[in-house]
Amino acid sequence: MATYYEEIIKDSNGNCQIHNITGDVQNSASKSGIKNGLVTVFAIGSTTGITTLEYEPGLLQDIPALMDRLIPSFADYRHNDTWGDGNGHSHLRSALIKTSFSVPLVNKELILGTWQQIVFIDFDNRKRTRRIAVQVLGDK
Repeated sequence: MATYYEEIIKDSNGNCQIHNITGDVQNSASKSGIKNGLVTVFAIGSTTGITTLEYEPGLLQDIPALMDRLIPSFADYRHNDTWGDGNGHSHLRSALIKTSFSVPLVNKELILGTWQQIVFIDFDNRKRTRRIAVQVLGDK
């Protein structure tokens, strides 16, 4: 079994900014030389998320609106008392969405639905440069 590791770097504005990383992940999988296996995408950071959705303008507005309803930005969070950084909501959103996603790789192609894109979401309350790990495991 072969393994391959690479990182994707994204500059992000935070505040629930959504990045379509499907092409980046497919590029990493292609470079790996692995034909069949599993691709794991992992956001390095406790205020981030990785998931799939249809990357279209309506959902790019609906996801932040949903997060604001479920986990409001300016509610009273104990984390903010501990660190004073005002991003307690960011950590909770990350815990809800999760920071990793795995997808099968068959004949060097990610197995995704027609409207299913892999997205990175930055929940933090400030601009940051983010690292996203891509690890490919499988047979060449």
